[in-house]
Amino acid sequence: MSPVIRLEAVKKSYFLGKNELPVLKGIDLIIEKSEFIALMGPSGSGKSTLMNILGCLDTLSNGKYLLNGKDISQLSDNELADIRNKEIGFVFQQFNLLPRLSALENVALPLIYAGVLKKERKDRALAMLEKVKLSDRSHHKPNELSGGQIQRVAIARALVNNPSIILADEPTGNLDSKTSAEIMGLLTEIHEQGNTVVLVTHEEDIAAYAHRVVRMRDGLIESDTRSELPAPHI
Repeated sequence: MSPVIRLEAVKKSYFLGKNELPVLKGIDLIIEKSEFIALMGPSGSGKSTLMNILGCLDTLSNGKYLLNGKDISQLSDNELADIRNKEIGFVFQQFNLLPRLSALENVALPLIYAGVLKKERKDRALAMLEKVKLSDRSHHKPNELSGGQIQRVAIARALVNNPSIILADEPTGNLDSKTSAEIMGLLTEIHEQGNTVVLVTHEEDIAAYAHRVVRMRDGLIESDTRSELPAPHI
């Protein structure tokens, strides 16, 4: 079975006028199905750029990116958008919910883009809200929910298309420690149900929930360590 993600000599540069700014300088990374990985590194290490490439939000300059065995390095913008919607679930620090939509409508959004019919959209969105223990808040709008509840809605939205991989970018960054522990417990449950989770964080206690920690520095992978220890409680 091929890995979910395979990166081979991935480089990414940005240009300021004629000046090239290399951000990723040759990344080799394999992520197997059902892994729980934390991606860490100081500001400027390249971890956010790497996350954007993994999520097909940005394109690489050189190298190869295989997602479920498919080379997506040369796909068009429309093809990348289709991959993002079907294969990748995103959880962001800023939540990124639409304020005028209910929790149910926010969760169902990816299904609209996927062309799913209305009744099935509602049934699947409700099932995901049930999974994150928020079915009783399905008709509430984001401003009627706590920060932790909003992030649970965002996680339900990320899961609704049954993606190959969940990308969580600082998912506890705007939450207090108690709510952070609840969200990390939920991500742990999601991983234990067979989902592949990649988490970007700068917090060691959050990274400790993952079974593998990839540390970046200056556009390269500095270390890649695995742990079989149970996740701590914060």
